[in-house]
Amino acid sequence: MTRPPVRTAPTGAVYFSLLGPLTARLDGHELPLGPRKQRLVLATLLSRPNTPVPVEVLTDAVWPDDPPRTARKNLQVYVSAARTLLGPAGHEGRDRVVHGCGGYLLRIAEGELDTLRFGSLARAGRAAAGRGDLAGAARLLREALDLWEGPPLNDLRDSAGVAEEAGRLEARCLTVYEDWAETEIELGRPAVAVDGLRDLVERHPLRERLRAAWMNSLHQSGRQAEALAVYDDYRQLMARELGLEPSPAMTALYRSMLGRGREARRPAPAREAVGPAAPPACTAAFTGRPGELRELLEVLGCGEERVVVVSGPAGAGKSALALRAAHLLADRFPDGRVRVRVRREDGTARSRAEILAELGRLCGVAGNAAPPGNTASPEGGAGGDRAATAALADAWQEWQARHRALVVLDDVPDEASVRGLLSRSGKCSVLITARGQLAGLAPVHRIALPALADAEALELLGKLIGAGRLRADPGAALRIVRACGGLPLAVEVSGMRLAVLRHLPLAEYADRLDDPSAALDELVAGDVSVRHRIASGWQDLADGDRWVLGRLAGLAEAGGFTLDRATEALGCGERAAIRAVESLIDAGAVTSPAGEVTAHAALYEVPRLLGLYAHEREGV
Repeated sequence: MTRPPVRTAPTGAVYFSLLGPLTARLDGHELPLGPRKQRLVLATLLSRPNTPVPVEVLTDAVWPDDPPRTARKNLQVYVSAARTLLGPAGHEGRDRVVHGCGGYLLRIAEGELDTLRFGSLARAGRAAAGRGDLAGAARLLREALDLWEGPPLNDLRDSAGVAEEAGRLEARCLTVYEDWAETEIELGRPAVAVDGLRDLVERHPLRERLRAAWMNSLHQSGRQAEALAVYDDYRQLMARELGLEPSPAMTALYRSMLGRGREARRPAPAREAVGPAAPPACTAAFTGRPGELRELLEVLGCGEERVVVVSGPAGAGKSALALRAAHLLADRFPDGRVRVRVRREDGTARSRAEILAELGRLCGVAGNAAPPGNTASPEGGAGGDRAATAALADAWQEWQARHRALVVLDDVPDEASVRGLLSRSGKCSVLITARGQLAGLAPVHRIALPALADAEALELLGKLIGAGRLRADPGAALRIVRACGGLPLAVEVSGMRLAVLRHLPLAEYADRLDDPSAALDELVAGDVSVRHRIASGWQDLADGDRWVLGRLAGLAEAGGFTLDRATEALGCGERAAIRAVESLIDAGAVTSPAGEVTAHAALYEVPRLLGLYAHEREGV
């Protein structure tokens, strides 16, 4: 918010703004939007562009307490006035506002609404960061922020419905500001973010990521005493307002600053290639996993050569946890943090040649050109291709021996995919995420991600649907997250779906998820599907493991199964049953107790949604 906003729209097109007071401009001239109630209707429609808005939602926004008997007719008058004011949509001359069974829908193009343009620029900026183009990411994120004029819809926040939408928009703006500030810091330009961060922290004092970015920007500008004071103020505020201590991640950042005096280290931007997490397309702030995050920070931040494997089923949040840790460990790895996905988008394994070539490009390894020929072969093909891959592998090992970097190998399908990539010497650390436990890798430190605790899952759901809606029916909210099996992806998808279907009572949605035959059909939001992600994990299993999982899923419905019940269901001997169950534990498809217990005394579990998918596929 340090530069004036940029407004661009085609000649003759209306340009709407929600990121500040509600305004509409036509060819640079501001349009009168009518009386307050009409503006509330327009603001509610614009908050959900190109999406039917139920009449009940519009009614609540205009008359939150006691709507008159004529409310529906009055809404029709306001919508008719808006049609007249705004004119047709696009060159086809279609009605701007249409009415259907789902409610009223306002047609709007990206170039006509600042929030749509904001979202497009933010996504492009994060994609650039994911490619390692930090300069491009900073430019795009800054362009998005130039659209932010102040608290969204600040002239209409006395309406509870509009205030909730405005709060959601402001949270999106703050997240993009944090992304931009962190990117500028990583580029070695912390000073450009300091003043804006200070102003935002004053307005949002409990927002931890914002405060951490302010600490970093001060510290790397050489203002260590001020950076440490920011943490101390936050610690006192948390204790006074909430009776809590700062998170382990925030404390680790503070302690890392204590040991470096007034010297501000600037990261090496050319090798900083950690970007946003891959789909699911959830942009909510990182939630939960405090124990696992603390363990990661302690193990990887100790300064020794380490390999850590974070395992868990598809959708468990492995990538999000790895990237969160990587960002917080910037000071421990002066030669950068690099993230490479080990699978293609279709879930198949990438070849070693492809992975080495990408690592070479990101880290500036000599001889990093992609090998010619058939890169689908794990060894890069025959003859010269094998030689080129071997040369890349040698160059990569030599680079790791001379540098101290964190390498994130994300979504690893099996041990063979990464064995040749792990450092044989030097100070590099490797953080691996995988669905299975990769038992063939040793020595490594292992962290298995369990289901989210109820409180963590509810926090995540609340960030997506709003705390007020969560508080209105906490029992139904708890049923929803438990029906999701505590799987972060499923909770996120539920939240995204409910954020759109604001008319849908939480209790009704919980009933849908409780139905085993319908649950996976309900867990879809746009192009994000829980079934699709689980199907990818299913394909990783051997045919025999799939059959066993189908048989065991039926036993798990009552909360778990014992080895005796597994032996009976599989129709085999005890030793064969033990091997079958342990094979699924290794693959991440069955969970077992965290503490030591005999095989006969253990209670094993199949994650609920994976069990439902197994039923679908195996007909059990």
